[in-house]
Amino acid sequence: MVKRWAFGISFLPIIAGILFGQDKTPGPTSGVAIYRSACAACHGTDGRGAPDSTRGFEKPGTFPDFTGCLATVREADLFWSSMVHNGGPDRGFSQIMPSFREALADDQIRDVIEYLRHFCREPAWPRGELNLPRALVTEKAFPEDEMAMDVAINAEGDASITNRVVYERRLGKRGQLDISLPFQFQKPGDTGWESGVGDLAIGYKHVLLANLHSGSILSIAGETIFPTGNSDRGMGKGVNIFEGFASYGQLLPKGSFLQFQSGIELPTDTKIANRAVYWKTVLGRSFAPDKGLGRLWSPMVELLADRELATGERINWDIVPQFQVTLSRRQHIRANVGVRFPINDFGPRPTQVLFYLLWDWFDGGLRDGWK
Repeated sequence: MVKRWAFGISFLPIIAGILFGQDKTPGPTSGVAIYRSACAACHGTDGRGAPDSTRGFEKPGTFPDFTGCLATVREADLFWSSMVHNGGPDRGFSQIMPSFREALADDQIRDVIEYLRHFCREPAWPRGELNLPRALVTEKAFPEDEMAMDVAINAEGDASITNRVVYERRLGKRGQLDISLPFQFQKPGDTGWESGVGDLAIGYKHVLLANLHSGSILSIAGETIFPTGNSDRGMGKGVNIFEGFASYGQLLPKGSFLQFQSGIELPTDTKIANRAVYWKTVLGRSFAPDKGLGRLWSPMVELLADRELATGERINWDIVPQFQVTLSRRQHIRANVGVRFPINDFGPRPTQVLFYLLWDWFDGGLRDGWK
């Protein structure tokens, strides 16, 4: 059985070379013709995977179902292009997926990816190109299946380390459930270290607009923050707070992007906490070697502003330069590090080192996709 599978793996690139020629000579010209000639033997003419009876090799696990919009549409063209150009191992998937870099020209690969997209029949799913890099503070508009550990460390003043666990689960075409809980370690003044949980937040986000042609995506969200933290120690607000916000993302030329979030915080008791408004802006650019198919690097800068709606309160301004990078070959494990500098009101608001480790669990386990 192993030999039969290995024979199938080695035979697939030979088939590609025969069909298209190793010098990329003209072969089938339309996406559908290329797909049926080079892809359907494994992935099936209907995109659901060829039946076992028609293959000459043993498949490892299951083939992707291209009719499943959740998997097909959420990935950008560069993801599929990487798989076609360099084969499955390029993203930590099975070696049974061969490389077509020498068999297909770039325009042929674009055509077959465009045809692959037609298997999803529901246009309401936002395209993966609109899934912009996650900033350290600003909430993005694209709905995700992710877990993240956010860390904030005071670089001056009282020692404090805040870890926030974030769980995000996509609901349907355009929705997302969001749950987060912070854990804080702090050393006020000359006292010893103390620790505890912060305020639990549960929210829902929904995409209102997603247009690949204009490169824009807009979402609205509502979140309830529960007073699970110890407010006497500064680990919570001590009151239920409802937060509503809108998030916007915009693709810009040459891999650049803009993100914006604006919202309001409404506590149930304004004697304990003031109402507040905030707005956050992100400007960044993503780049990768090998025509965008390699490791993704995304430098960004955030400009943050917030103000409590009470007499005498001022707008607080912060700036956060940062750098996100993909760690795994599959690009589903990412890290981001930056520094949050207060622009005004320096005393009460210290400079902080910010960091997160992100896991897109829909794309695989923590140990998947590294080699």
